[in-house]
Amino acid sequence: MLSPNTDWGQVMAVLRWLEKHFEEALCCIALAVIAVAVISQVLARYVFEVALHWTEETAAICMVWAVYLGASLCVRERFHIRILVAVQALPTRMGRYTIYMADLAWAAFSIIMIRVSWEYLTVLWKFPSRSPSLGINEFYPQTILVIGYSLMLARLIQTYVLWYRDGAHGLPGMLVEDGDAPDEEHLF
Repeated sequence: MLSPNTDWGQVMAVLRWLEKHFEEALCCIALAVIAVAVISQVLARYVFEVALHWTEETAAICMVWAVYLGASLCVRERFHIRILVAVQALPTRMGRYTIYMADLAWAAFSIIMIRVSWEYLTVLWKFPSRSPSLGINEFYPQTILVIGYSLMLARLIQTYVLWYRDGAHGLPGMLVEDGDAPDEEHLF
């Protein structure tokens, strides 16, 4: 609980840092754990001639987490493969509607996947199973499904909110490159 003497400036600075770097930080942690697990297995197997059973499972879980968190990061940064080549060939207004429809389909897919993932997690909660090497409940590593799709949806919504707040110039989330001004001829 925060005390009445809490410096809200520091709290807001931490929240701003998390908003900008949440996915990056967790991806870096997951990739570091993967590296440690793989290096540990190589050293154990070739130097000490023993097999570590936990390393493969740990690396696999961290890889899945890194992929879903990386997908959310790509939504925030608008790095996903898009149909911009086709959009550039269209008139400006039609290109915008194409991007809007693509993002709407993406949001709908994320909502569907959140629901399906939630149902899957409900089954895992009711009928728990343990991972073979680590012995942990499979429910916990699988929560990345709901977390990942929820983060993707939240970042997609955030992109449109920020775009609208900044005047709705160009396409949502697209950066002005090479010093171009955001006028109509440079939108695409």
